[in-house]
Amino acid sequence: MARRLADDGHEVLTRGRDLLDLRDAARTETYLRDIRPDAVVLAAAKVGGIMANSTYPVQFLEDNLRIQLSVIAGAHAAGTERLLFLGSSCIYPRLAPQPIREESLLTGELEPTNEAYALAKIAGIVQTQSYRRQYGASYISAMPTNLYGPGDNFDLETSHVLPALIRRFHEAQRDGAPEVTLWGSGSPRREFLHVDDLAAACVRLLEAYDGDAPVNIGCGEDLTIRELAENIAEVTGYQGRIGWDTSKPDGTPRKLLDVSRLTSLGFKPQIPLRDGIARTYAWWLGQLAPTA
Repeated sequence: MARRLADDGHEVLTRGRDLLDLRDAARTETYLRDIRPDAVVLAAAKVGGIMANSTYPVQFLEDNLRIQLSVIAGAHAAGTERLLFLGSSCIYPRLAPQPIREESLLTGELEPTNEAYALAKIAGIVQTQSYRRQYGASYISAMPTNLYGPGDNFDLETSHVLPALIRRFHEAQRDGAPEVTLWGSGSPRREFLHVDDLAAACVRLLEAYDGDAPVNIGCGEDLTIRELAENIAEVTGYQGRIGWDTSKPDGTPRKLLDVSRLTSLGFKPQIPLRDGIARTYAWWLGQLAPTA
């Protein structure tokens, strides 16, 4: 996002977590009052896969609530004119009709494995809408699908599925492992969007959208986790077997977003999944120590 905005000629103001803890409301408001931004894109969040969400639900709930409360309230106090809050497609009901329209929000039971995270993100959307209704703030929200790309988290305990699979298959190929065993059945279907396409979508929303309803951000296509694993195995050069541990949870059976609202604004993703995986793998290899 920062790269895209800078390339478009905007002055991008950021602070790393080592310099500003967004969970600290007082410091966050002070920072925003000092810099007086024209617009804020709230993409910061505590995120992770099924294992991390199941193990640390308190942190996923409380950290995200604190970040959202600090930044959205702080932006309003600083007089920020535009704000885009990024939720997540994880917030939709577990068995929502596919593809998922924005109107499906809060119409059914959430996926138990990430319920705490989902509730926090839903609160962020409601907070954004509340600032619009009470103060007339030009604040909007969006629900991105599963994201991947350079800068992703490749820690096997806390990462999402795509970077975790890249690392698993890379290490298996490097070590000559005869088999890689993955969680679940491989049958759930997921949609993936490269972060550069997300950035382009966010810019388009800031330019062309000012509605109360959240907007889905995705590519409108999905594949099974099994197919994803096979693609990543090919990209990394792994030729061993792929096994499935069906004693582990699958998560939501399918999660494909209806992106007609975003498409109507003139947005179309540009990076095919296979190309995006190859780019992401090449970036990650460049981050590894020579011995890796």
